[in-house]
Amino acid sequence: MKTAENNIIGTDLIKQMMKDRAIRTSITKDSFLYFFHFYYAHYVQYPTADFQKEIIHYLEKSPKEHFYVCAFRGSGKSTMVTTAYPIWAILGKQQKKFVMIFTQTRIQAKQHMMNIRTELEGNKMLLNDLGPFQEESDEWGSYSLVFKKHGARITVASSEQSIRGARHNQHRPDLFICDDVEDVQSTKTREGRNKTYNWLRGEVIPAGDKNTRLIIVGNLLHEDSLLMRIRGEVETEQTSGTFKMYPLIDSNDECIWKGKYPDEKALEEEKKKVANENAWQREYLLRIIPDDDQVIYPKWIQYYDELPGDRHKGYRGTYAGVDLAISAKDSADDTAVVFAHVYSRCEKMRIYILPNPIAKKINFPEQVDLMKDIRNTQMTKRSDELFVESVAYQEALPQMLEHHGIKATAIKPKGDKRTRLALTSTAIKSGIIKFPRQGCEQLIEQLVGFGVEKHDDLADAFSLLINATMEKHTKEGTILMFFLGGDDDSTVYYSDYVDVE
Repeated sequence: MKTAENNIIGTDLIKQMMKDRAIRTSITKDSFLYFFHFYYAHYVQYPTADFQKEIIHYLEKSPKEHFYVCAFRGSGKSTMVTTAYPIWAILGKQQKKFVMIFTQTRIQAKQHMMNIRTELEGNKMLLNDLGPFQEESDEWGSYSLVFKKHGARITVASSEQSIRGARHNQHRPDLFICDDVEDVQSTKTREGRNKTYNWLRGEVIPAGDKNTRLIIVGNLLHEDSLLMRIRGEVETEQTSGTFKMYPLIDSNDECIWKGKYPDEKALEEEKKKVANENAWQREYLLRIIPDDDQVIYPKWIQYYDELPGDRHKGYRGTYAGVDLAISAKDSADDTAVVFAHVYSRCEKMRIYILPNPIAKKINFPEQVDLMKDIRNTQMTKRSDELFVESVAYQEALPQMLEHHGIKATAIKPKGDKRTRLALTSTAIKSGIIKFPRQGCEQLIEQLVGFGVEKHDDLADAFSLLINATMEKHTKEGTILMFFLGGDDDSTVYYSDYVDVE
């Protein structure tokens, strides 16, 4: 036995447990804390931290309550949750019969099963108390350990596999554990994030029953990752369970695992092992740090709760930016329309983006009908204006709209998409542009994920709208543009609007 676990189990009690099977099984059956620090003592290289005791507490407190854990790399979360807890869930008081553990890939699943099997084979006392077991490969291509004495099974599978109809004897899965089912690459696009979320909701959860427990453990990879979506659902009571986040450094700038990292020197030594600052911030401090080429940062987005209203003395009109798609095929881009109310001009200008922008696949006649509908229902004032991108065949749409008596200004885009979006950055950061609290989630995702997200149609419509609006309302003034180094070492495009007498 290692000495580090003695902050949990006293030496005299350990000796009794070593000698008497009845004592150790009685104690460890009721307490996962004691189970872990006895059978898995060789993992306890440092004094157990309070956050680790808290994780163990939530694991053992209920056989049914869902539990979601986002913790820093090296925190021991996978050892506790995925390696030790499934064994205790069967052997201990929760009496689980069919545990399913999910990883991201089949290779990871196979490796994880090998780790569990190796642990059992090498841990003679645990094997004698739990065993015997046998390994199986089932019809899903997943890997299982069967414990006949307990009528139980542990199966490890990947998120690539279907588990519909999974059963062990008469038991449907009664414990799901998802361990790092996402990575940085899979969370880069909304499509990838949706795929994981839909797999959980459409494949995993329906395979259980009403008393099946769900546990998800991982790192913070993206503000819209699986764990962060679930965090939002827990906070709004859309889903049940407990969500816990454990960064290595807490909000008081204190290390939460002093036993392993007693001082700044120890933290610096750990930081040197990490590839770069972004990885340290993301994997240890649980902060999402954008890539160096990010155009719009999430922290820049400012929100409003109510519009000033069209009777506001500075109200200048409703404007819309239209980014046209050439095809209505599934693989094509969307036709996107972003709306805004504009107030005042020059340095007092404020642009309020309206909720529920349009993004859908439609053909040319449908585009004409859509613009007519927008003009007739949402842009009824004389000062209102449609800004339509004018490239190639798209030049025909403003002409067609003029034929129908609808004023639309054709805008020839200047520069590439990134440059056009970058020109809006200072207006976003300074609060000239404000977004609704709800209703623009997809637009904001495209703005902050530009260059990574699969679609950027709303972002294009947004930059067209903003740049055209600013140009329009500086005709009575002049626009001064220059470049500044941002506080995050990125390039900030700064615009200052000055009245000219």
